[in-house]
Amino acid sequence: MAPEVSIIVPCFNEESTISLLLKAIHCQTYPLQNLEVVVADAISTDHTKDEIRKFSIVHPDLKIKVVDNLRQTIPAGINLAVKNSEGENIIRLDAHSIPDPNYVRLCLMDLKDGKGDCVGGVWDIKPGGKGWIALSIATAAANPLAVGDAHYRFTKHAQEVDTVPFGAFKKSLFNSVGGFDESLLTNEDYEFFTRIRKSGGKIWLDPAIRCVYFARPTFSDLAYQYWRYGFWKYRMLKRYPNSIRWRQALPPLFVSWLLILLITFYFLPISRFLLLFSLIFYFFILFFIGCLMAWKKKEGLLFLGIPIAIAIMHGCWGSGLLYSMIRKIIFRK
Repeated sequence: MAPEVSIIVPCFNEESTISLLLKAIHCQTYPLQNLEVVVADAISTDHTKDEIRKFSIVHPDLKIKVVDNLRQTIPAGINLAVKNSEGENIIRLDAHSIPDPNYVRLCLMDLKDGKGDCVGGVWDIKPGGKGWIALSIATAAANPLAVGDAHYRFTKHAQEVDTVPFGAFKKSLFNSVGGFDESLLTNEDYEFFTRIRKSGGKIWLDPAIRCVYFARPTFSDLAYQYWRYGFWKYRMLKRYPNSIRWRQALPPLFVSWLLILLITFYFLPISRFLLLFSLIFYFFILFFIGCLMAWKKKEGLLFLGIPIAIAIMHGCWGSGLLYSMIRKIIFRK
C-alpha cells in the first residue's frame, strides 16, 4: 500500500545531523507504515549516505529512499524528491532540523481541516555550534529586530501568513502550481508560496507545529547565508514586486542610506553628522537588545555577539539585494 505522507529532504554533507532528523521522524506519533522519507542527496562528499544506510538497517520499519540530486541545488532536490515520492501529502524538512513528535500528525490534521493549502509551524532556533558566537546567532535569529514580522520565528498565535518554514501541502497542489523554480538558488520556497497565494491558496502558520532548527555556527557562515538571501531575493522580486514586505525592504534601504552618506561624506558636511548619528543610533539599539538578552540568558558575551549578528544579517541581506539589482541592471542582457 502506498504511503499517505512523503517527507522530502534535500541535503548535502549532513553526516552530523541527518541521523538526528531520521530519529525524530521515526519517533513521530503518525503511523510509520503510512509514511516514507525521500532524501535528495546533492552528491555528498562526506558520510551522509553511510549514516542513512546505517539508520535504515537498524530501523527497517521506516521506508527511506535516497535519490541523487545531480544538479546539486535545493529546488532541484525538492522537485526530484517529490517526483520520486508516493504519498499524496508532501512535507518538506531539512537535514539540520528536528521536528517534534507530533509534527506530521498536526500538519496532516490542519491540511484535512482545510486551515490552509500549505501549512507549517514555528522554529525553535538552537545554536548550530558551541560557544557564545553560535548562541548569539541563534538568539538573534529569533529576535523581531533582526527578522521583522517573520512570525514563524517567534509567534504564539495561529494565523494566515505569507511564508512558513518548509511547509506541508498536497502533491496535487505542488503539481498544479508547477513545483519549485530551479532557477532560484535561494528564496525558492517564498516564490513557491507566492504562486500558491496568487492562485487563491492560503498559507497557514500553526504554532502547535514545532521544529528545532539549527542556526549557522559562525559569523562568516551567517554572512554568506544572508548575502545569498538578499542576492536571490531581488531575482524573485523582479517577478513579484508586490510580494515585498517591510522587513525585506528596510535592510537595503538602510544600506543605501549609509552608502549615500559615505559618498557625500567629503563634500557635504551634513553627511558627516548624519552618518555618525545613524551609526550611533543604530548600534545603540543593537547593544541595548544585546544587553537585555545577555541579562535574560545569563550569558555576558551576548551583549557583544547579538549586535554583531544582527548587523551582519541586516548588512549582508541589504548589500546582497543591492548588488544583485545593480548587477542585473549593468548586465541586463
